[in-house]
Amino acid sequence: MKKLTTLLSITSLLSICFTSMAQDTASNTNLLADDYKNRSAIYDYSEKNLNNTDTIADFQSKTGKLKITGIIYHNDGITPAKDVILYISQPDENGNYQMKRDANRKRYVHHRAWIKTDADGRYTFYTFMPGKLFRTKELKQIHRTVKEPGKPEQELAAFFFNDDPLIPELTLACRAEAAKSMLRIEEKDGMYIATRDIRLSKTDAIEF
Repeated sequence: MKKLTTLLSITSLLSICFTSMAQDTASNTNLLADDYKNRSAIYDYSEKNLNNTDTIADFQSKTGKLKITGIIYHNDGITPAKDVILYISQPDENGNYQMKRDANRKRYVHHRAWIKTDADGRYTFYTFMPGKLFRTKELKQIHRTVKEPGKPEQELAAFFFNDDPLIPELTLACRAEAAKSMLRIEEKDGMYIATRDIRLSKTDAIEF
């Protein structure tokens, strides 16, 4: 409940910056890990052996290709964190969450991916720039959940983007909150590149 309260607090702080329409992500808000249809989507990967790189669905056919990479560290900010699972999900380039159902009739966000860090703590996602619904006051974002070995999953603040045209409209407090997980985008060889390290703590994950 504490983790859910923290997530809602982050979401509420950013929501009050705009009058926005709510998105139904239907992905990872329920923490009942024993109930397949309601548990966090972070547990729903199909590969037996995850690795530290994953490619989101439809990557090859999308414009605005995006590579997100970084290192996940333990609380000391120095030691790479091994065997950490990081899950992302996002809307498409038009801001729509494409929902599908698996063989067990569980709904999920089509554009999603998982990584599991190795000894170097590094992660890489190949995805594309998300959009937002037309005429809504909502930042572009990629949702994240992290799972450390021996600990329950934890919702993180979404990745935001430093080139989002709505950033200047945020209050200073909301801008500071969004900056904690903001991706700074560069373009190289026809692909957007963003680097963002994550430091794990006992109660939260802190972005560098």
